[in-house]
Amino acid sequence: MMEKQDIFLHNNPHERYNLRMQRCREKMERKHTTEVNQCKRKVRVCVATCNRADYSKLAPIMFGIKNNPEEFELEVVVLGSHLIDDYGNTFRMIEQDDFDIGSKLHTIVRGEDEAAMVESVGLALVKLPDVLQRLSPDILVVHGDRFDALALATAAALMNIRILHLEGGEVSGTIDDSIRHAISKLAHYHACCTRRAEQHLIAMCEDHSRILLAGCPSYDKLLSNNHRDDYMDIIRSWLGDKVQDSGYIVALQHPVTTDIHSSIKIYGLMLDALISFNKKTLILFPNIDAGSKEMVRVMRKKGIEQHPNFKAVKHIPFDHFIQLVSHAGCMIGNSSGGVREAGAFGTPVINLGSRQTGRETGENVLHVRDADTQDKIYHALELQFGKRYPCSKIYGDGNAVPRILKFLRTIDLDEPLQKTFCFPSVKECISQDIDHILETQSALAVDLGGTNLRVAIIGMRGKIVEKYTQPNPKSFEARMQLILKMCADAMRDAVSLNCRILGVGVSTGGRVNPQEGLVLHSTNLIQEWSAVDLRTPISDALHLPVWVDNDGNCAALAEKKFGYGKNVENFVTVITGTGIGGGIIHNNELIHGSTFCAAELGHIMVSLEGPECSCGSRGCIEAYASGNALQREAKRLQDEDLLKVEGLNIKQAETITAAHLISAARLGNNQADTVLNKASTALGVGIVNILHIVNPTLVILSGVLASYYQAPVQRIISERALKSAQDIKVLTSVLEEPALLGAASMVLDYTTRRLH
Repeated sequence: MMEKQDIFLHNNPHERYNLRMQRCREKMERKHTTEVNQCKRKVRVCVATCNRADYSKLAPIMFGIKNNPEEFELEVVVLGSHLIDDYGNTFRMIEQDDFDIGSKLHTIVRGEDEAAMVESVGLALVKLPDVLQRLSPDILVVHGDRFDALALATAAALMNIRILHLEGGEVSGTIDDSIRHAISKLAHYHACCTRRAEQHLIAMCEDHSRILLAGCPSYDKLLSNNHRDDYMDIIRSWLGDKVQDSGYIVALQHPVTTDIHSSIKIYGLMLDALISFNKKTLILFPNIDAGSKEMVRVMRKKGIEQHPNFKAVKHIPFDHFIQLVSHAGCMIGNSSGGVREAGAFGTPVINLGSRQTGRETGENVLHVRDADTQDKIYHALELQFGKRYPCSKIYGDGNAVPRILKFLRTIDLDEPLQKTFCFPSVKECISQDIDHILETQSALAVDLGGTNLRVAIIGMRGKIVEKYTQPNPKSFEARMQLILKMCADAMRDAVSLNCRILGVGVSTGGRVNPQEGLVLHSTNLIQEWSAVDLRTPISDALHLPVWVDNDGNCAALAEKKFGYGKNVENFVTVITGTGIGGGIIHNNELIHGSTFCAAELGHIMVSLEGPECSCGSRGCIEAYASGNALQREAKRLQDEDLLKVEGLNIKQAETITAAHLISAARLGNNQADTVLNKASTALGVGIVNILHIVNPTLVILSGVLASYYQAPVQRIISERALKSAQDIKVLTSVLEEPALLGAASMVLDYTTRRLH
């Protein structure tokens, strides 16, 4: 039998024609889409790796390219010390990672002196053209500042192959700087790690449209894999069963090719200091630079390989290296791993000599630039060993590879290959860069309220880009788990929102020690929230610096950066909400007090025999004027049948709130009006006391009751304050989220001062 649709089409020739035409169009569209997809060829990317160090930076990119076979073809070239037995034959770890090595080039001329480095560059230049011609890549990815990489960049530039240079623009001292900057001038595109490196490239006349601020690719693996349950098994596999977490040292010292004699001397002094310090030490052999052979001789002369406290190794897989550095009591030497990667864990580092001079570092690094005595190095070990520092993300946030892959997709392979340089003044470029920072640099703000837990991504200008809200759990464990989950979710979203998170600010009720990130005593609204270290777990989980302060102080900071307090040196913010709180800005600084109890404005006493306050005392402002106090009085009037007034309809099951009290007063209820007058007077008198103590320029009322209290408080000041203080203005805050904005301002103000 014919279906109904078939019968309809059989009886309607016009509809049959339309259906045939529609099917024909769909067929043509499918054919066109197929042809377009076939014409869009894959981008052939060649990644060249020279040694164990650069592979740790390149491997995450290689995995990213390999995981997108529909867009990219990956070719791998291995050369340099990867292929030398004395340096661990580290090409095997590339094969273990299941990469097909297209070419292995033996390019190292042994000798480990200056002449051997030059000869190695020449040998690489002889061998590379055949390989690059055979592979014919669209883009060659080159890392860093090694002489092998200089040979790669030189060959590719002369053969008209586009070059993407990783980690350009950095400053580290030694010949590496000259090599790195030379590669930058040869490269067509740049993926740099820090804002300062980006500015250096711009100052070097590189086209800022071809510079990507990506972060360090090694951080992608480093930040995702550093919390492994089996980390002690890894540590003990390298250092023995008796070693303890944070009870050992990682040592890694390389030659300084511009001052070989001095670097060998420092190496010997470091070994003597480590022997005297008498801690278990994992020491890695130096790299292949000129002077390394002499350093190995010093190590063997001192018997390090046979010493019971030392384990000397040529190579450690990067995932094991992460665990070893993350849990070390200290890292010592002059490796960039100490200056860069170790900061992500807060591991204390001692940087010896001049090799890393100029690199950006976190506060975990102690420099011993003139390491001219064993005692000086030993003293540095005493200062640093066993410490822990806030985690730093100067060099990356764990999302470098997605940014680099996105950048690779935007490269137009049909545009002219000729490299152009931008010669306008550096000032113009920096100005454009700062505008970019103001648009994209962001903070993660956390507000712990009695009812809700809120997290927001907030930009430099105070724009709330995204906000997340969940009910605040009652138990400590559940609350911490939810904070970390919400923050992690926000961090993931920040990448797609083009926001770079600089740090985390936390606003919470109670008394807070902001120096240590501790909640000392909480309010009654937040249970199980006293003697809590908030900074450490959040910083450890997100690898970001964390600031914590009282919600009242945060409200004041929000006004200082985004509200009426902007450009005002002295003002007071009073929060009129469920409780009464606030913050005092004096001479542009927030007042905390000797025991972090300053600006507890809600507990200023205005009566000796007033109602009982939540703090246990009587007659506090909060006992009269807070939302809880007004709700209590509204309920009392309701229970006594005194809240009734024409126009106010309260349902039988409805919860009585402060809003009912205010509505009743406005409708003419004398009892409600009396309660509110007493509350307004208590708040006004309390603020008068504040004016007489700190004499601010301005009073800003914040919170849900602020608009109601503004006029009465202004009147009471004019009536009761000293004549010199009667003209001080009372304003109602226009900020919608003062706690979140204040939490964000702690991050944004610090990073603004640090960067600019």
